[in-house]
Amino acid sequence: MAKMMYRDAVLSTLFEEMERDESIVVLGEDVVGGMGTPGGPEAIGGIWSTSTGLFGKFGAGRVIDTPISESAIVGAAGGLALTGKRPVAELMFADFIGVSLDQIWNQIAKFRYMFGGKTRCPAVIRMAYGAGYNAAAQHSQSVHHILTGMPGLKVVMPSTPEDVKGLLRTALRGDDPVIFLEHKALYGIEGEVPEGDYTIPFAHARQVRAGQDVTIVATGMMVGIAEVAADALAEEGIGCDLIDPRTTSPLDEEAILDSVEFTGRLVVVDEAPPRCNLATDICAIVAEKAFASLKAPPQMVTAPHSPIPFARELESAYIPSSDAVEAAVRKVLNYR
Repeated sequence: MAKMMYRDAVLSTLFEEMERDESIVVLGEDVVGGMGTPGGPEAIGGIWSTSTGLFGKFGAGRVIDTPISESAIVGAAGGLALTGKRPVAELMFADFIGVSLDQIWNQIAKFRYMFGGKTRCPAVIRMAYGAGYNAAAQHSQSVHHILTGMPGLKVVMPSTPEDVKGLLRTALRGDDPVIFLEHKALYGIEGEVPEGDYTIPFAHARQVRAGQDVTIVATGMMVGIAEVAADALAEEGIGCDLIDPRTTSPLDEEAILDSVEFTGRLVVVDEAPPRCNLATDICAIVAEKAFASLKAPPQMVTAPHSPIPFARELESAYIPSSDAVEAAVRKVLNYR
């Protein structure tokens, strides 16, 4: 197994799949480098360095710098997908889905349905999301719950470099539109990545930690925060069964329900605000399908119902913490 950073897992997977399949096309703002970039047009490879070198390898016909227009980027991806290409559209920040919602929600997500299954739309829309970069209210949001609620889309949230490779390869080979969410704070983390033709099926959750006392469900950056809490609690003899769903649509309900039926307690950690987010959805599923197994009311650890603050101290307070996860676990354990 090779060791690489999260961002490098994105880049290497794109390289490998573009070499394998000539129909894959990458487009987005500055994915080539942008006008006037020092060191050549391929020097930047996007602000997150997830497409560096693709232009030099595959050329202008397959790696396309676009205007600053997310609606045009996503609209072009939809058209490319309908005509036989496999576009990978990059939005610099997930917050910008607002200006491309018609293209995502009313077009790309619905093409297969509207045409009676006679067409396909294999578009992958990659976007960086999440707080922790001091990027303020318009560039730090977690939007997975909005996109998860749209029928016709598959929504992927890898939390490790290994998952990036396995899930992105699956996305690039599928025939349905995929939203591929990459947390900005994870781009620099390192991990072991399997070599070769490695894929991970959608709706296949990962058991991060095994434990008998409480189930914790977390996604994206929240997985690492939940791990810190689980490790601290393990020192006191409290066993946490930590589940990373990896995809929110489709969702591996079976893995979550099996865990809750074993532990009898549930804590869900979600970076999105608390109203109508992934945590509320998972808690509702468990309440409906595993109510008899619950020994305590499910608990949610989420961001507050507030725009994300710019000040570092306030942003740190906004992001769900390992201390908050620990407190929620103690609450369900001590419920009477």
